[in-house]
Amino acid sequence: MATGKTLFDKIWDAHVVQQLENGPAQLYIDRHYIHEVTSPQAFEGLREKGIKVFRPGRTFATCDHNVPTLNQDKPIVDDSCRIPIEVLERNCRENGIKYFPLRDPSNGIVHVIGPEQGLTLPGMCIVCGDSHTATHGAFGSIAFGIGTSEVEMVLATQTLLQNKPKQMRITINGRLGKCVTPKDVILYIISKVGTGGGTGHFVEYAGEVFENMSMEGRMTVCNMSIEMGARGGFVAPDKTTFEYIKGRRFAPAGAEFDKAVEQWSMLYSDTDAVFDKEYTFDGADIQPMITYGTDPGRGIAIDGIIPECDESGMKGLAYMGFAPGEKMLGKKVDYIFVGSCTNGRIEDFRAFANFVKGKKAAPGITVWLVPGSVEVERKIREEGLEKILNDAGFTLRQPGCSACLAMNEDKVPAGAYSLSTSNRNFEGRQGQGARTMLCSPLVAAAAAVVGVIADPRTLA
Repeated sequence: MATGKTLFDKIWDAHVVQQLENGPAQLYIDRHYIHEVTSPQAFEGLREKGIKVFRPGRTFATCDHNVPTLNQDKPIVDDSCRIPIEVLERNCRENGIKYFPLRDPSNGIVHVIGPEQGLTLPGMCIVCGDSHTATHGAFGSIAFGIGTSEVEMVLATQTLLQNKPKQMRITINGRLGKCVTPKDVILYIISKVGTGGGTGHFVEYAGEVFENMSMEGRMTVCNMSIEMGARGGFVAPDKTTFEYIKGRRFAPAGAEFDKAVEQWSMLYSDTDAVFDKEYTFDGADIQPMITYGTDPGRGIAIDGIIPECDESGMKGLAYMGFAPGEKMLGKKVDYIFVGSCTNGRIEDFRAFANFVKGKKAAPGITVWLVPGSVEVERKIREEGLEKILNDAGFTLRQPGCSACLAMNEDKVPAGAYSLSTSNRNFEGRQGQGARTMLCSPLVAAAAAVVGVIADPRTLA
């Protein structure tokens, strides 16, 4: 009988303050991230109860969802965007919480700046009032999204009541093919497992493909774990993880870093650990992917044919204006969005810029290139990527969540087709009536220079 423990077990057990009989566990929260959308009500709840933030040094805040991606040096005109940001700043000031305001060198999308600043570390239990908190699992941490009432609980107690989820392991070995990116890997997984295949589980990603993947790639994969219904996803920390963390602003330094690496190196699943569910795929089978429906699980290879669908799938196809048997190649594109907490990091912009270098932007398409943080924006300029983009006819915008969820001015018009590197293609996600197809930065770059959906392998 197996006696080994999974990595999830090890981290979870280390954070249990108390286990309620026949109930949830009370977990200690190492890091709490907040933004302007899900935190105002939580702070108001504390005020009504006369409670102060218990450990403000464990919470870090940024504005991202509502921020404009142009003219950030000017006052925000839209009250629905401006007021939540002002409220966040006031709440942080009154409670002694570290806040990264608009245009601060450390500002950006919450799931981009956490790792970037060295706040996200292996073995932590991390929460945020945002579903894509799973991103931070790339560092070998338990990270998951929470609701507003739970944000209030963490602010008040630095703990959270949670039922322990089941565990799944997804193993992918082999080598990825030409133009196949981490975004394609996770879209492929979701197309095979389904949007409900991970429900009730926390996912560990294992195998050669993830071991050889960069930290930014791992973040992309973990980010979309919840799109298959999982509570979160993570990758065991390794040398790649440690090298990424070293030297970052809030990370341990010197002897403390060396000591931390010794502890982090013990974070792995034992060889005889048992998972509730296992999947194994071959990396060689994964091709550049694109979605054709209205959920992230409706994905096919870029040169594939839209399959026959169930009733739900046919409803999505009707919304998209597609039909079974059609190819995605050559289909119309009106908008292209490169950014979000899924694909708004420097590696994503390097890939896009290198692809379009020496080429020209296709006429008639609106392209939004939105860095995930001020730091990413800075690197784009320092590395000469902005010049490449400008020479090709593209314009860089300023950091923010942007068109991922259209809670700002970046909205795709009704009926328009958007090729997006974000994480969700639900009806109206990018604007009322907008029709979204999810893809990698390379697939986005191919369409940006051709004018229609194209296979990057034929153009690279």
